[in-house]
Amino acid sequence: MGKMKKRRVYVVGHKNPDTDSICSAIAYADLKNKLNQDTSVEYVPKRAGQINEETQFVLNHFQVKSPGYVTDVKPKVRDIEMREVEGIHRDLSLKKAWDIMRDSRIVTLPIVEDQKLQGVITIGDIAYSDMDVYDNTAVSNACTSYSNIVETLEGDIIVGDIDGYFDKGNILIATANPDLMEFFINEHDMVILGNRYESQLCAIEMGASCIIVCMGSPVSITIKKLAKEKGVTIISSPYDTYVVTRLISHSMPVSYYMTKDNLVTFSTNDYVDDIQKIMVKHRFRDFPIEDPKGNYIGMISRRNLLDLKRKQIILVDHNETSQAVDGFDEAEILEIIDHHRLGNIETMSPVYFRNQPVGCTATIVTQMYQENGIEIEPKIAGLLCSAILSDTLMYRSPTCTPIDQSTAEYLAKIAGIEVENYARAMFTAGSNLTEKSPEEIFYQDFKKFSAGEVTFGVGQINSMDTDELIAIKDKLENYLLKAQEEHGLNMIFFMLTNIMDQATELICKGKDASVVVEAAFPVTVVDDSAILEGVVSRKKQLIPALLLAIGEM
Repeated sequence: MGKMKKRRVYVVGHKNPDTDSICSAIAYADLKNKLNQDTSVEYVPKRAGQINEETQFVLNHFQVKSPGYVTDVKPKVRDIEMREVEGIHRDLSLKKAWDIMRDSRIVTLPIVEDQKLQGVITIGDIAYSDMDVYDNTAVSNACTSYSNIVETLEGDIIVGDIDGYFDKGNILIATANPDLMEFFINEHDMVILGNRYESQLCAIEMGASCIIVCMGSPVSITIKKLAKEKGVTIISSPYDTYVVTRLISHSMPVSYYMTKDNLVTFSTNDYVDDIQKIMVKHRFRDFPIEDPKGNYIGMISRRNLLDLKRKQIILVDHNETSQAVDGFDEAEILEIIDHHRLGNIETMSPVYFRNQPVGCTATIVTQMYQENGIEIEPKIAGLLCSAILSDTLMYRSPTCTPIDQSTAEYLAKIAGIEVENYARAMFTAGSNLTEKSPEEIFYQDFKKFSAGEVTFGVGQINSMDTDELIAIKDKLENYLLKAQEEHGLNMIFFMLTNIMDQATELICKGKDASVVVEAAFPVTVVDDSAILEGVVSRKKQLIPALLLAIGEM
């Protein structure tokens, strides 16, 4: 018996993730797994964007694998519990297909060859074949194998090759006097008859390709010998003429009646929203599912959608809709762990929400380890410490609280790092941006915000090198207008923060952007730029001031 597939809960940070977003997701997933008593659930860290240089340095330093990238958490076909209906071969008889449907209580069977879907056969198709009583050439037109005929009639082959096919002629029932039969039997016909020697002989002499002897009647040696000489197949069935006549059409291969053109199939990567619309247009009972390689894997029906389990997620380091992974509103949010202002995410049911006025989400996660008495492994401690150092700019940011600093020092001891030297190496790795494109620099750390009907975006780069910040500014000047248009923003801002000088040069673009900055800070904007002394925190210093200024305007 295979292992039971675990239900996964994604722990994911915000888009364009920073070090805190990634490290807190990894650490909190680790904590939840250690606290988890339900072996059917697994907590998995994920990321909703590309990892920046600083975060990659941290992951490499502590030899921790990067979380998997998740583009969205909208439910997909692979999240539906599909029926693993095994595919049948195209040569299988209608009777056998019916038996499988009846025993499994299903109405559709997929026809599969080399894992590829060839068509589908339904109970309706089989009913149609049963009602198509006026075509006595259907069995030969379907090129029905003798093995199917023998199996369907539960008989035996007396003379002939069971691997052969009945592919020419009509089906006749020998009810007439043998003297009259010769006027009805044509070459290659299949003749259903009883134990009358004269009828059997007549059928063979008239060139029939197959005779079916009913009621298990014995066949004489003479008839067997003559049939062998003439190349006539003899099949014996225990059933009477009526039953054999009813059953014979059920021996045809499913390929003859299967639907093979314009099949409506879904991929495991299709979104549930999209397939629901298609299901409404096509009132089929069942729909085949294929993997991304085009291999058949199962069937779903509209009933399966009723049991759809939405993805379950835990959000860390954010609680704003504009920053959350795409499709979060179609997922089940279980928890939110954050240190930012209260945003606008709505949940369908009560969730565990922990928000504290500290400088870093990693500080909160560390507290939760301690509150639950869970030992923090050195590599996890290293990730959490790095996140705090990054978010607080090595304790220089006004968002840094005494709790953040004491927590970072505690974690540094577990991780075996010297804070100042390590932080410098981490910031240096993160600020090595001169070789990157404007787009790569811009999306290192970019977030969108809203104030009433006004939407704006704020990006930030931290560096210890003044010359590097100047070079970055030159690259970003023209790109910011492009980014503003792509995101449909009223205004866009970018913070070039000098960690050592504890100051930020703020670039502002868009109508009224300069007016907002001058209303928010005692500065004059020159050439879309202003120096903000002592401002290093987007969350605590820049965003509140901008929101207040926009609100007053």
